[in-house]
Amino acid sequence: MGQRQIGKQKVRIYRYNTVIIGSGAAGMNCAKKLYEFFDTKGVKDAASKIAVVTRGLPLGASRMSGSDKQTYYKMGTSPEVADSAESFAASLTAAGCCHNDLALAEAIGSLRGFYNLVEAGVPFPHDPMGTYIGYKTDHDPYERATSAGPKTSKFMSECLGKIVRRYGVEIFDNKEAAEFLTAGDGENRRIIGVVAIDSKSLSKNDFGINIFYCENLVLAGGGPGELYETSVYPRGQVGIHGLAFKAGLAGENLTESQFGLASTKFRWNVSGTYMQVIPRIFSTDKNGGDEQEFLTPFFPTMSKMATDIFLKGYQWPFDPQRIENLQSSLVDILVFNENQKGRRVFMDFLHNPIGGKGMSEFRIEDLEPEALNYLKATDAMQKLPIERLEHMNRPAIDIYREHDIDLYSEPLEISVCAQHNNGGFAINRWWESNVKHTFVIGEMAGSHGVKRPGGSALNAGQVGAGRAAEYIANVYGSEISNTNVDEAGIKQFMARIEKLSNPDSELVPQEVISQIQHRMTTYGGHIRKMENAEKALAETIAIYRQIQNSGLKVKEHKDLISAIQAEHLAFSNIAYLKAIIELLKAGSGSRGSHLVLSEDGSQIHPDIKDPDTGKPLKFKPENKDLRNTIIRIQFNEKADHLFDCETVPVRSAPKDRKAFEPAWTDYREGKIYN
Repeated sequence: MGQRQIGKQKVRIYRYNTVIIGSGAAGMNCAKKLYEFFDTKGVKDAASKIAVVTRGLPLGASRMSGSDKQTYYKMGTSPEVADSAESFAASLTAAGCCHNDLALAEAIGSLRGFYNLVEAGVPFPHDPMGTYIGYKTDHDPYERATSAGPKTSKFMSECLGKIVRRYGVEIFDNKEAAEFLTAGDGENRRIIGVVAIDSKSLSKNDFGINIFYCENLVLAGGGPGELYETSVYPRGQVGIHGLAFKAGLAGENLTESQFGLASTKFRWNVSGTYMQVIPRIFSTDKNGGDEQEFLTPFFPTMSKMATDIFLKGYQWPFDPQRIENLQSSLVDILVFNENQKGRRVFMDFLHNPIGGKGMSEFRIEDLEPEALNYLKATDAMQKLPIERLEHMNRPAIDIYREHDIDLYSEPLEISVCAQHNNGGFAINRWWESNVKHTFVIGEMAGSHGVKRPGGSALNAGQVGAGRAAEYIANVYGSEISNTNVDEAGIKQFMARIEKLSNPDSELVPQEVISQIQHRMTTYGGHIRKMENAEKALAETIAIYRQIQNSGLKVKEHKDLISAIQAEHLAFSNIAYLKAIIELLKAGSGSRGSHLVLSEDGSQIHPDIKDPDTGKPLKFKPENKDLRNTIIRIQFNEKADHLFDCETVPVRSAPKDRKAFEPAWTDYREGKIYN
């Protein structure tokens, strides 16, 4: 490390070969694999070539997110049922808008990534013969899913992190990425460094500026969870999308976020066994009074209603194709409908569902075959939901108790929440972005399409991390950055920060963030309409312009971090809304995990009203002709709405299969990286 006085600030300067932003499961695996590739090649002091930079080591979705038994989706390991990479890839691309070469790469690398985690110490269960048992997850035609319990991704991050520390790779904690330093233009544009603010050393006279110069940059900062008001992302999951867009990275499939039912007091997905034990679901007024069995008027029988609740377990994501004809995603619509009325919704594990007028009492024996056979097979025929949950998955109860919620004595408040972004930044088959030497892995990578099997994001993060590390080590080498310190550029950054920190501004950072979140949940969430999205985009651009002109109210030095985050979120919000509008203009209809409202569309139910018009809610079906294209978006400060959009075709997967000897030659000569 070096230190230099630039203007009024002390600037700490670091130089590495590769800087990885993000310390979750993907980021930590990339650091691990890159060290191992360097070490295998005989690189001296391999650990000193790599740095992990993170906003907060215990934060982020990998460390703080999960569900009843958080799923890891991999290729099948059953000794009886055959699986193949092409079959796995077909499951990933089934709903369209997913590059086939990426899906095939994720499939081929799946077991390599999975067994890397097993060897790292993640406690995935196996039987006495060593078989890793599978189960079926959402959008999964096979039993490819496995789990280490509610904290699967946390275990992954921790186990990989221990190895990274043992290797001696330095981890820089409490560093808020504030800007990417770039050089060159067009195809020669490169990110040469990261400017970060040290939140622990930030003071009145010290911005805590750290600059990490690098030859290669790996973005593993997770999804933009703080874009949404109703969200199951961990609090503070801001993401670094705004920085990446500003640096020239192109986004793909930003329109395809995933939504589902989750608890709100403690943010946690209520998928899997939480639903399969068939709890009572009821609503109250804002004060917790006036309990109502709001589901019952919409179902003809207790059997159908209870079975739909069960099916939400492995059909957990909200899916517009599972609404009509009393399918399971009708439950999500009804929960949202109650919330729109200003009512609160709860899951009650102490009682079975309660029937409405003319509806029979709940009897587990009356369930439809899919639900009944499952519960019989798992010996979960106990009298009450809490008893069934304790029998099937005790850790699912314990995770709430760890957060002061006792499912034995209180109901669980839920809502339809933003959970995952299937889109992200455009990457090639080595997870390199359109900006050379910059790689994107984990949830920031736009490798998913419209739908994905549950848990496949964890597989994608591990495969992408390994492929990025392999490419860096074998193509870009291990040299440490020798870029000259650009004092003029650093002074420009300082000037921008000073302008952003305006004690006289009318814009309060946290209030701006709250406005962004409310706007995105209301107009860019799982219920969408063209005029609403256009209105939201205009408002967001206006706020962003105001931030650029007059800054944000920063009274104390600690407010600077919130101001930086507010600016980045506002910019990201523009990109997401712009992409949503482009997709709506293309006539996409309802797909993935969002519903597009249309007055001439299909009616859900006469008693479910459009909150804007009061008329029965109608939605437009999916336009399946668009499954072979992807909305691509890129920053252009001269463009209308600051971004250019184009439609690009889905890439095909390679079909050539070489014999062993020529394939071996290509490998030895490094041609596989061309």
